[in-house]
Amino acid sequence: MTSERLLIVSNRLPVTATLVDGRVEMRPSSGGLATGLTPWHESSNGLWIGWPGDAHDADPTERAALDEELNARRIVPLHFDVEAVQRHYHGFANRVLWPLCHYLIDRVPVDATGWEAYRQANAAFAEVVAYHYRPGDTIWVHDYQLMLLPAMLRDRLPGARIGFFLHVPFPSSEVFRILPWRHELLVGLLGADLLGFHTFAYLRHFVASLLHVDGIETEIDRVRLKDHEVRLGVFPMGIDAPRFSALAREPDVIADVAAIRQDAGGRRIVLGVDRLDYTKGIPRRLHAIETLLAAEPALRDQLRYIQVAVPSRGEVDSYRRFRTQVEESVGRINGQFGTLRSTPVHYVHQSVSERQLVALYGAADVMLVTPLRDGMNLVSKEYVASQTGDEGVLVLSEFAGAAAELDGAVVVNPYDVEAVAGAIRRALAMPEGERRSRMQRLRKRVVEHDVHAWAAAFLTALDEARPPASGRAARRPPPSLTAALDAALALPRLRVLLDYDGTLVPFARSPGLAGPDEDLLTLLRDLAARPGIEIDIVSGRPRDTMEVWLGELPVALWAEHGYWWRPRGSESWKAAAHLDPTWMARLTPILEQFSRTTPGSFVEAKTASVAWHYRRASRDFGARQAHELRMLLGDALSNQPFEVLEGKKVVEVRLRGVSKAAVGRHVSEPTETPTAVVAFGDDRTDEDLFRALPASAVTVAVGHSRSQATHGVADHLAVRAALRYLLDSGSPEQ
Repeated sequence: MTSERLLIVSNRLPVTATLVDGRVEMRPSSGGLATGLTPWHESSNGLWIGWPGDAHDADPTERAALDEELNARRIVPLHFDVEAVQRHYHGFANRVLWPLCHYLIDRVPVDATGWEAYRQANAAFAEVVAYHYRPGDTIWVHDYQLMLLPAMLRDRLPGARIGFFLHVPFPSSEVFRILPWRHELLVGLLGADLLGFHTFAYLRHFVASLLHVDGIETEIDRVRLKDHEVRLGVFPMGIDAPRFSALAREPDVIADVAAIRQDAGGRRIVLGVDRLDYTKGIPRRLHAIETLLAAEPALRDQLRYIQVAVPSRGEVDSYRRFRTQVEESVGRINGQFGTLRSTPVHYVHQSVSERQLVALYGAADVMLVTPLRDGMNLVSKEYVASQTGDEGVLVLSEFAGAAAELDGAVVVNPYDVEAVAGAIRRALAMPEGERRSRMQRLRKRVVEHDVHAWAAAFLTALDEARPPASGRAARRPPPSLTAALDAALALPRLRVLLDYDGTLVPFARSPGLAGPDEDLLTLLRDLAARPGIEIDIVSGRPRDTMEVWLGELPVALWAEHGYWWRPRGSESWKAAAHLDPTWMARLTPILEQFSRTTPGSFVEAKTASVAWHYRRASRDFGARQAHELRMLLGDALSNQPFEVLEGKKVVEVRLRGVSKAAVGRHVSEPTETPTAVVAFGDDRTDEDLFRALPASAVTVAVGHSRSQATHGVADHLAVRAALRYLLDSGSPEQ
């Protein structure tokens, strides 16, 4: 990573600061985030910005001492009063976003409140990060508590490199769209240069939500916006596997393992370790244990199930009620299936040290990790890393992110209690050879993809998404294109042909939302003012739209793929041919029928063409409907002077012979002054133009891997960079 510092931004800090008798005490925070990012925090000489916890009882002197101790560790605290924490953290983040992301929509309160407090908390983070930011810093924002922060930082720091990683699941589009603030959250996330998810499923859900909420399409692994590009990536988070394996081999931990097994009296040990949270599936897991004991009476004296329930959010009423539910289940099972020799469920409601945890992992014959939904679940990986003897069996929920990568686990549906009971039975009876083979595969994955590899992969991808010196001023076209542009500038006259949608601006939700921004208008105006340079904008849009958006520029305009032409300096349009005014009435009903049966599609009528747009329709259904429409129109238009044209999410019927090729032939006509031609375009209509231009023309395909063009660039931002290169390289000699 080439940036000066890494600014890590998370709701909670890597240390927990408390005041004891007026003194500040610091305890390292547990969890993969603190473990994985602490080395980067230290090596980059960066900052960690977050909430230090509740310090509202501290007086000014104690607060100053707390901040001083944190600052000495390059930690920047944000203090919130009790009411703000209650509303934005316990209220909106944990009462609304947390259950929604975990598909427990019945737990989202009907009177969901706290949005404004959530927004204000994100704004407070933005102010602090912007205050401490230096040019060249990398900003890495974490998790659902700060989903608005990337866009807020982009507004304040346009040239900053910003990454965001979501540690919880991104829910399906149908679930996410329940939120009244769905648009605001998507806009917030799109302020980042790189968005990271644990699994491809979460990434797909995000992409679907972009399309259905805002009509924004992605291009495989990126979203192209007007002002920047957002990369999308999958980065399954790991753990500090070497540390867990090393702990498992320490003599005192090995002794603790032996003591746990001795205390079990030869019984097989099944283990569950979870925060006491309703997403972890503890009640259903206990029900599975109950079902197993009822079906296999002999196991009552042969099985010990240890459930460690780490206290969580005990100040919230719903969590207190959940604890009561779990403890009642434990009591019922032990009362029904306990014997004079054993109590089948050993329940521990407290935090345990890391050494105690590794000892439990080492002693467990079977590990139950059966959340109803989980972003990743690092407990499953901790268990695997601690199984240095390759003897245990991992039973894993298919709805945990870890299931996508932990080949070797026994994967179950946590909602199917009978299936979970059967998986426990199978794990207990699994032959030694199969156990070892599975665990060896699991350990290989966990060790090779640990938390340090996760952090390195994300930061490398972020560095590539926005190189250190990136930004509008520093961006340059590829060397081969700059050489071609230099050669074009060497001639006395240069003519630049520009498509509009997808070339000068990104595709928008609907045609009316793709108007030019001020940066583009200024660039075109300045370039057209240079002596010896002429600009033609060649678009499929209607002439009225082009007149409104671009009519004030000193450029030539070509509308409807060249059917209409307005020369530079003229106020009138010229038509390429005469049309029967009744032609559209025969075709429009067909397209309107498809529009009615394809939600999200619409019809756009022009002079020489009529188009059916399906950019906002469901991707698969829209593509199928487009195929059917093309087939139908092909039959209807046989022996007619019209043709069917397929573009990006559009099927268009136009007058045969009217295409951008005619524009290419027009500008290629011989002139007394030697003229260079440079053309930019992004779809099939522009391929017509490229083919019609002379071989000496510089043709540039935007976003295409296969094209007639002689050069290619990634997106509309790269096109603008090329135009700016022409502007900054000086005008051709007269």
